[in-house]
Amino acid sequence: MSNPSALLEEIAETALAPGRILGGGAARNEDLPAWFREQQSAAWTEFQTLPMPALKDQAWRFSNVQALDLAPYTLPVSLSDRAERDLLERSTELSEIAGRLVFADDHFLERDVLSEKLRAAGVIFQPLERAMIEHEDLFRRHFMTQPATLGSAKFAALHQALVRSGTFLYVPRGIEVELPLETFHWLHSENVAIFPHTLLVAEEFSKVTLVEHFRSADRSRAGFSCGVNDLVVGPGAKVNYVCTQDWSDRALGIQINATTVARDASAFNLYLNLGGKFSRLESLSRLIGEGGRSDMLAVSVGDGAQEFDARTLQDHACAHTYSDLLFKNALYDRARTTFGGLIRVEPHAHFTDAYQKVRNLLLSDDAEANSMPGLEILADNVKCSHGATSGQLDEEQMFYLLARGISAAVARELLVGGFLTEVLERLPAPALIVRLEELIADKFARRSR
Repeated sequence: MSNPSALLEEIAETALAPGRILGGGAARNEDLPAWFREQQSAAWTEFQTLPMPALKDQAWRFSNVQALDLAPYTLPVSLSDRAERDLLERSTELSEIAGRLVFADDHFLERDVLSEKLRAAGVIFQPLERAMIEHEDLFRRHFMTQPATLGSAKFAALHQALVRSGTFLYVPRGIEVELPLETFHWLHSENVAIFPHTLLVAEEFSKVTLVEHFRSADRSRAGFSCGVNDLVVGPGAKVNYVCTQDWSDRALGIQINATTVARDASAFNLYLNLGGKFSRLESLSRLIGEGGRSDMLAVSVGDGAQEFDARTLQDHACAHTYSDLLFKNALYDRARTTFGGLIRVEPHAHFTDAYQKVRNLLLSDDAEANSMPGLEILADNVKCSHGATSGQLDEEQMFYLLARGISAAVARELLVGGFLTEVLERLPAPALIVRLEELIADKFARRSR
């Protein structure tokens, strides 16, 4: 299975191929529009044509490409009523929300409807499969319009070929959604493959916060998630997007994010990575209007043999734009992280401010961090900086806590939490900060068992 071409041949023979019996194959998409099914067919052809990633590819340098064996995974079947009830009971994170969508094994389970006020204002928050029918023009205008340029074009094609469910969020001009909207995507069955998609369109001078949770129903079950996000931030709009990923210890996850930021708009992205055996995040932020701002943040806590792989692009296509990237990783045991990021300032994108910082905290001798920040500047009068550091806990700080009767394990958790706080505190919502801190504490608690 180490030969990419042999792996591709096996994928074509598995239930992932449209038309196979298990999971319904192409039959499961008969209720989707004809134009969408045609796009899926073209994407499947593209997936079969593109090669599997290899270590020689710059975009996959230092990555564990052996983890990309898709042969074990199959398309999902319907859940039992009991399983659905159980997952719905577990699908609560935030106490105050404007709406919630819950998906499990790529099936839509439930929606907490928007208030009458928001619906009357034109806010749309519904499953993807409904949006592509009820709002076809808007959907087709924005669905997967940004190419996957950071290494996972093959997986983006696989996603487009097999996606059938996800979230569609539209906020009209000048509308502010005060409370966050929330979605859940669950991996439930053993070796199931899911393809969650999020399409968020925020029109001029609107404001919205979307929080997405990616979870496994059982921490011992293997699974595969291949997700794509399209975030479209219109002129003067403000979008806060928060993703919490806590897959099982045997899950494979690939997440591809594309954000476009128009004039005087602001996009805030924060990813919290806690679970998964191998997780790859590709995040493109493209600033296409003067005064646009993009904040790209991530926190990863890895232990055991977990691997987190992140590839980013801050693409400044217009003058007078600002971007700031801050990734922090805390790694125990044999955990590994790889970061490859580029700030690109395109011609005529003068007076750009762009910053990129990656900090790794190595909590064992076997933990490993690989960081490859980069700059590509094709314009004048810019301020750009990038850097990456790796280090261990401060011995003086540990001694201070131990001298006051705090156990070594608790002292270590306190210092790691303090290290990560710099990222979390940039969230504009205090309630969200508290919840993310609780999720990190749950990760620490699992380690101590």
